[in-house]
Amino acid sequence: MGRSWGSFKTVVGFFGAIVLTQFGANTSAIAADTVVVRLGLFTESISLAELQKAAKTGELPGSLKPYTKGLSEQQRRFLLGALGMNIPMNVVTVNRLVNTQIGTTILNDLATALARKDKAGVQALRAGLVLGSTAPQGLSLLSFIAAYPSKRLEINLSQAFIVARSLNTAFWRTQQFMLTIAPELGPKTPQIAFPFDPSQPGIAQVQILKLDWNDQKRNRNIPVDIYWSTAATANKPVIVFSHGFASVRTDLRYLAEHLASHGYVVATLEHPGSNQANTNSALQGKSRVMKPQEFLDRPQDISFVLDELEKLNQTANHPLQGKLATMNAMVIGHSFGGGTALEVAGAELQLERLKQRCKKNLAIFSEGEVMQCIAQELPENTYQLRDTRIKQAIALNPTTSLIFGETGLTKVQVPTLVLASSADKTTPALTEQIVGFDKIPSPKWLVGIVGGTHLSVKDPSQTLDQIGQANTPISGGEVVGEQAADVRKYVKAIALSFAAQMTPEAKNYAIFLTSDYAQFASTPAFPFRLITQIPPDAMAVVKEFVDK
Repeated sequence: MGRSWGSFKTVVGFFGAIVLTQFGANTSAIAADTVVVRLGLFTESISLAELQKAAKTGELPGSLKPYTKGLSEQQRRFLLGALGMNIPMNVVTVNRLVNTQIGTTILNDLATALARKDKAGVQALRAGLVLGSTAPQGLSLLSFIAAYPSKRLEINLSQAFIVARSLNTAFWRTQQFMLTIAPELGPKTPQIAFPFDPSQPGIAQVQILKLDWNDQKRNRNIPVDIYWSTAATANKPVIVFSHGFASVRTDLRYLAEHLASHGYVVATLEHPGSNQANTNSALQGKSRVMKPQEFLDRPQDISFVLDELEKLNQTANHPLQGKLATMNAMVIGHSFGGGTALEVAGAELQLERLKQRCKKNLAIFSEGEVMQCIAQELPENTYQLRDTRIKQAIALNPTTSLIFGETGLTKVQVPTLVLASSADKTTPALTEQIVGFDKIPSPKWLVGIVGGTHLSVKDPSQTLDQIGQANTPISGGEVVGEQAADVRKYVKAIALSFAAQMTPEAKNYAIFLTSDYAQFASTPAFPFRLITQIPPDAMAVVKEFVDK
């Protein structure tokens, strides 16, 4: 930006020299010209020239076709799309990125696909990425292969699909954006004292009421867990949780228990058309992964649960009688549930642009974007599913980039808190949260978890399968379990403080919804940031990256 080509080449040469010194003086003469593709028990060697031709013609090399018959049409298109995809990062940015904590995660992810988990393999990956980004067209899979400091490069195709999906265009753009605004994210010492610790549990003992409700109008069975305590009172809002795609109602159990211990009644429901059981059924070929109607059913699930809670509130001798402020409710959602939370808060589904975008190459899309593309099958272009009983909303790592179009989020009618994690590959922060946050009317809060991933906010009991795995079918390099304890502690503090804004205790908790408290709660592993508006200069950078 504003730098002459001559100066840029000087910078390129400088970084190239640094990388090459790690491999010896002759490294520049060594580059991968043969790629060995492994698919199950089969292997096939392909020349770099063949791959370059495939990227231009849109036809897989003939030598690969016998082995790719088992791939779906979408996987074949994904493979061809990946060959032609450029990563929007220059050599300076790539070099900075691979030397960060998130960069290390990226290298480890790539190592699983290239079967090079040793230290020398990671160094070779770093060199391939930095040198590959010096190509005239920028960093791409082909320029990476051409720059990889070895004559032979082996790729596990099945694992590569997982890695490529997680390292999508939106994720790369988020990292570029984070590096650009890094000077503004430096630590600051809070100048105020905090009266108490909102992350600590309340004194009330939590009880769980398990119910199984059926919405006969829609023939939809909705299991619900209600977390409550004897401290529950109608002076505090009812809180409804909406889980993410392929998840369960216990996703945020630690948060439900925390809020209930402070006197809130929390209802965590299960969306039957997009929960874990539905996904498991789809994997066995018994159903679709998700029907487009789910984008409409989910917010209606929340409205139905509020209806049923109001019945409980009026049921004589029920322990929750008179304690449920269903007309003064708050919704909390994670991932797809975050998008659902925004819907019932007033955001309008606007699908015309989505239907256009989803016709393009899905190889460049994140998992969150691909999931949103299911909505293109809905018959109408706009839907408004607001529930006026919802008076506040928290959206954790929400999906927003496609389903709300250009102005859908401007329709949000309530105070809203959005959380974004900088290393989220499933719903990348820049496109899914930061851009959308700018459109939401105030009052609003944007919470940034630097170093957090998509599943960092989830209950440890729901992320046991992620621990120690570099990649998963949903997203790679997840920071979960005990590693993410600091993230969950901060989420408990801000969720409680946000809920308290609907109570007589609002002033006592307002101090915790500030940038000062975010700095105070930060840890070396997770710097936290909180803002209520994106500064104009930062927003200019946002638009620059999104428009690329």
